[in-house]
Amino acid sequence: MELCQRIENLIAPVMHDDGYAVVRIQNTGNIRKTLQIMIERIDDIDIGIEDCEKVSRLVSPMLDVEDWISDAYTLEVSSPGLERPLVKPKDFIRFMGKPVSLQTNFSIKNRKKFQGTLEFASETGIRVSLDQPNDDKSTDIELNYSDIRVARLHVPN
Repeated sequence: MELCQRIENLIAPVMHDDGYAVVRIQNTGNIRKTLQIMIERIDDIDIGIEDCEKVSRLVSPMLDVEDWISDAYTLEVSSPGLERPLVKPKDFIRFMGKPVSLQTNFSIKNRKKFQGTLEFASETGIRVSLDQPNDDKSTDIELNYSDIRVARLHVPN
């Protein structure tokens, strides 16, 4: 099992008991390692610095006990922000009807980047109504989650 998934499995139940959910966990950096835990409140209230501090104090001892990251690292707990990443099927389902931007793992009609409205989401994939149709004038794309490299909510200018 991947490190980030092991960490999520460890901390998610304890965070949930305190009213928080994991949005995404990333382990980055070769020289200066950072473990980023992106969180949200279960009650949908915006995340504040106090929330990040609280979760950091909550999970840090758990991570120290497991000691899965052998080198020194910085623990960073953050909010998802306005352009929240969409990571899990439940994220896509929750934000149906919202503007999204996404990048695919492969080209679709010579494009990998798309913006539009998330029209439909299920446990297996999504359908997006495109702001700028493909070359063939199709206005929707349907994707399996495995086809998506990156997806996030889109805040129009």
